[in-house]
Amino acid sequence: MTIRKDTLWEQFLKPVFRLFLPEQEMRELSQSRNWKEEADKFTNPDLIYPDYYLSENFHGIEGGYLNTTASITYDPITRYVLPPGEDWIRTEVIKSIGGNPRRILDLGCGTGSTTLMLKKAFPDAQVTGVDLSPYMLAMAAYKSQREGLAIEWVQMNAERTTFPGESFDVVTAGLLFHETPPSVSRKILQECSRLLVPGGEVIILDGNQKALRSADWLTNVFEEPYIKEYAAESTEAWMGSANFVNVQSIDLWVIHQITKGRKPLLVENSEIIGIGLAPA
Repeated sequence: MTIRKDTLWEQFLKPVFRLFLPEQEMRELSQSRNWKEEADKFTNPDLIYPDYYLSENFHGIEGGYLNTTASITYDPITRYVLPPGEDWIRTEVIKSIGGNPRRILDLGCGTGSTTLMLKKAFPDAQVTGVDLSPYMLAMAAYKSQREGLAIEWVQMNAERTTFPGESFDVVTAGLLFHETPPSVSRKILQECSRLLVPGGEVIILDGNQKALRSADWLTNVFEEPYIKEYAAESTEAWMGSANFVNVQSIDLWVIHQITKGRKPLLVENSEIIGIGLAPA
């Protein structure tokens, strides 16, 4: 894997961002514990990394997310690339959830920023974060322990989890789909359908596909190997193909979008026999 030098990030933005990054804080965090040992605690020896995950760099980091550097730098960088503010954007995921879910799954959870918000918003719910990177999971666990939040962190492939069917009321994925080929994104949504109870919700936060298509320069800002393919397609169409209903997208500050859908209720003899969420 080689880092592209022609991206706007490498040419112009990276030197500027370095002026704002808390390098001393990141250095201290890096030295505060043995992150390799922490990551090993979450490593599933039976997991096979998909080719797309191993063959590309993400965010200009050689080796992608399978190293300590990615987990240490992800949060400080993300603060600046989700205008008008990371917390504000991620909070919109919480606002999109209807009812009082009892079981929530956050796919591609990374360092757990959205996952922690989900647990705070629904403290009585069982919340699980899944990611391919044990390093990102180690950082997520560190953050949840620091805040006293009981969250389960598991290394799994979002395309093929090992959870039983109909295990969750809500499945979320934040900033995941632009980092996966469209064929993988469609498989992930099929898996979401399998995992959700009837009436359960899937909520996807990511870049605004319409904006990315109309402003091609946006897709060249960072080293995101699959973002052009993501921009060319439609998350709504993917959800429709996965048999979700009531699919809709909401634009957030032009460059972000939330797309949500619901797994159909089971109906027999014109009577509802299954529902996903408890009433508020």
